[in-house]
Amino acid sequence: MEWVETTGRTVEEAKEAALDKLGVDEGDAEFDVVEEAKSGLFGRLRQEARVRARVEPARPRPKADRKERKRRGTGGENERAGGTKDRSSDTSDRQQADRKVSAPAAAAAAPQRAPDEPVMAPEEREERLQSFLSGLVGAFGLEGRAEVGHVDEETLEGRIVGDGLGLLIGPRGQTLAAVQELARSAVLRGGGRGIRLRVDVGGYQKRRREALQRFTREVADQVLSTGAAVSLEPMPPADRKVVHDTVNTIDGVSTRSEGEEPARRVLIVPEDGAH
Repeated sequence: MEWVETTGRTVEEAKEAALDKLGVDEGDAEFDVVEEAKSGLFGRLRQEARVRARVEPARPRPKADRKERKRRGTGGENERAGGTKDRSSDTSDRQQADRKVSAPAAAAAAPQRAPDEPVMAPEEREERLQSFLSGLVGAFGLEGRAEVGHVDEETLEGRIVGDGLGLLIGPRGQTLAAVQELARSAVLRGGGRGIRLRVDVGGYQKRRREALQRFTREVADQVLSTGAAVSLEPMPPADRKVVHDTVNTIDGVSTRSEGEEPARRVLIVPEDGAH
């Protein structure tokens, strides 16, 4: 899970820039403040704030308590059989059993994870998303099939493939955006922290990303030829990430974001004019 480093006039502004680059909401990110902003004479900014951020990884299972594993691995059979042993014999048997405890037995004896700290296997996330999307297609009486897979360790993608799926896309993709949020709540609830989830219907999102990449390159060419910054229209975090990633591949231009959600927008600026 790679870290990104961003700057801003304030720590909050630097965090917002990092969220744009990661394409996630604040609750799904982890931050490290590298430098606070510093003011100079007459209120001028002497040093920008600098932060590092990454998509927050899912928390691993807590380590099992060794003594508890030993106790649970050796005492049960004796009690069920109703037998009794003297203390020295019991101690000796316990020590031998401890040495023979296998990894699977230790894992089985580990305490269960607390309800607020679940771990969900990638396969389970895929099954949940597959079931959700298939149920959605059936509920709307549409002809289509659901395809699901992990793009990478942090991104789960579901696709509904078929014809006549416009009802699930809506004007300017608004219905699709709502479907994606519903899928996130249904699939990642209780075990998907730090995981991105995206849904595509009829290839709409793929075509939109490609169109946004082409548009961004055209605007970048304009900025390079005129030397003047261009402010794009407000976009959601995922679209802003596409713009940032596309501009990062073009020499001579850079990006920064400004404004507050939902009116936050990206500026494409000449390299020497970037903050």
